[in-house]
Order: sequence, then C-alpha cells, then structure tokens
Amino acid sequence: MTAARMPEPDDRKSARIAEAHLAPQAGSRVIGRFALSREVLRSPKVRQAGAHAEATDLSNPDEVSFFFLDGEAHRKRRAAVAGLFAPRTIVTRHHAVMQRTMDELVARLREGKPLPLDDLSFQMAVDVTAEIVGLTNSDSNRALARRVKAVLDSSLVRRPGWLGTLIFNARMLLRVGRFYRKDLAPAIAARRRQPREDVISFMIGENYSRKGMIMECLSYGGAGMMTTREFIVMAAWHLFTSAPLRERFLAGDEAGQSAILEEILRLEPVASMLHRRAAEGEPGLMAQGEVLCLSIREANVDEAITGPCPFRLDPDRAKRMKVAGPYMSFGDGPHRCPGAQVALHESRIFLDRMLRLPGIRLVAEPTILWNDFIQGYELRGALVACDPA
Repeated sequence: MTAARMPEPDDRKSARIAEAHLAPQAGSRVIGRFALSREVLRSPKVRQAGAHAEATDLSNPDEVSFFFLDGEAHRKRRAAVAGLFAPRTIVTRHHAVMQRTMDELVARLREGKPLPLDDLSFQMAVDVTAEIVGLTNSDSNRALARRVKAVLDSSLVRRPGWLGTLIFNARMLLRVGRFYRKDLAPAIAARRRQPREDVISFMIGENYSRKGMIMECLSYGGAGMMTTREFIVMAAWHLFTSAPLRERFLAGDEAGQSAILEEILRLEPVASMLHRRAAEGEPGLMAQGEVLCLSIREANVDEAITGPCPFRLDPDRAKRMKVAGPYMSFGDGPHRCPGAQVALHESRIFLDRMLRLPGIRLVAEPTILWNDFIQGYELRGALVACDPA
C-alpha cells in the first residue's frame, strides 16, 4: 500500500476567489505556460486586446493613451517618458516623495487610532504617480486622492441598459470635470509657465488636446494607483500573518526585501490575465485574428520555471531558478509595466516604515473581493494601528 500523498503547501490568499471568478474573454484561447505566454507577449505580430483595447478609437493617436497603442507609435510615446521610471530617477527623485508621504502617514498612525490600510496605501500610490505625471498643483494630496478615486471607481461601475449608460455618463462627466478643474488644469497652467520633467510637460510640448491629456492622466492613474494599492495591502497581509517572513523582511537589505515582495507578487498577481489579438499568424503559436488569453496566475506557478512547490512562498526561488522575481506579474514584451520598479520601491518603503512602528498590528484582516470589470482582486476593510506617540 502506498502512503497517501501530502497536500502541497499553498500560501496564496487570492487563489480561491480567482478560481471562482476568472472569466477569459469569450472565444479566446487560454495559455498558461510561462514560456509560451512570454513568446506571445514579445511577438511583434500581436496587438492589445481586452480592457477596452478593441473598442478604443485609434484614428487619432494623440487622444489615446499609449497603453492602448502598438508598434512604432507605442514605442516612441513610451521612450519619451522612459526616464521618469529609470532606476536613477526613482532613487534621486521619487524616493523623496515616498519618504515624505510616509512621514505624513506615520504621523497619522501615531495618533493611535485604527486606520484603513487601503486608504493609506492609496495615498502613497497617488502621491508617487502624481509626481511622475505632474499632478502637483492640487489644493492637497488627500483631496487629489479622493477625486482620482472617485473617477476610477465610477469607470468600473456601469449598469446595463440605456438608463445605466445615462447614469454612467453623467457621473463620469461630473467627476472627470471636477478632476480637470481642481487638479489637471492648475498643473497644465504651472507647466506652461515653467516646464518640468513629467508627463504633463511632455504632453504640452506635443500639443495634446484637453481630452488627450485627461485620458493619459487617468490611464496612469488606473495603472499606477489602483494596482499598487491592492498589492501593498496584500503584501502587508502576508507579512502581518507570518512572523518569520516579517522578521526576515525587517532584517533584510533592499535586495532581500525586494525578493520577498516579488515572490508575494508572483503568488498574488493583481492583474490575473492579459489578452492579445494576433494581427498575423505564426505557425505553431497563433492563427491570424485569434484572441489569446495569457493567464498570469497559471504562468507564475508553471513548475517548468518555478521549480517544485510552486504555491509556496519562497523568497529564494527566483535567485535559485535564475529568473526575474515577479515572473509574469508585470507582463512582458513591449507593454511590460513601465512603472514596475516604482511600484516595488514604494511598496518596500511603505511596508518597511509601517512595520517598524511600535506596537504595529493588523486590527482587522481585509475582506477579499473580486472586480469582474478588471478581473482582479480587491482588498477592503483591513485596519492597522500602532502605539500612540
């Protein structure tokens, strides 16, 4: 008689809800192998699909965010702002914003009252993204965060039918208008007087229309603010609920801390899938016109690239397997997330500063929700508190 096989350890917190709700685009072919997913994402023969990409009017590229462009138009637009995400820029410029934000958040926490972790992480994400984009002339950073959150939340809620469309359009018009008047317009005026190294200055130099500027800023907001908020809360959840992991994180240097965060991100990718449409066929890979769904979650636990026990949180895995730590969580190819390193730096600084506070504790664990619109998890209701100053 053979011994019963022990269940494989599984440290993922979002796996169950993802398995219950993941919904690839109708008619798409799901690819879960790491190597094949990477090949598709790096192919010059694919185009963006899903996430409104195919419904986006590309006839006027100046009014379309570079997230939705492909080919040379995408390459030029991305290259123009690449310096804002360079490692040197992150350290010499963005770190100051991250530390300044954490000074404010730490002061709020030291009042001793439990605070929503997702609100704190969102403030960090907003402040850093605002610096990169150039949204630095608002009445206050907390007010900017509230207005951006209102717009992004509205964009994710749309009921069917003509009445639902009417309500959606009215709400978006009101909230986008408020964001433009209070945040974007003052930033544009300031940069017309004195340009800076940020996205808004670039857009002014390229004569973007008002609509083009709004679209680009909100695209950066969605990509840089919403996903980072969720990841910081998820990483904090893992660190609060595992004393050995938390001790290793606090004792580690920057590389050691980053390895832990990248391994958490491998297991808990905020974006669960990416879609691509084959503009041309490629034998053995894709047929022309075919829509491919790249399952980030499956690729990240492909034993061919992770080694054994792919569901276990192992910060030494990437170094042992000689692979990039986040695996496929930031995508790959020409559309790989440009702010990947920014997100990791701000997450590391946020968590390091917070976890060193006297008596810091997770008062309430988050409720894990699923957003069907973006096909990703959301974490709400986590409360953190520390000893009062």
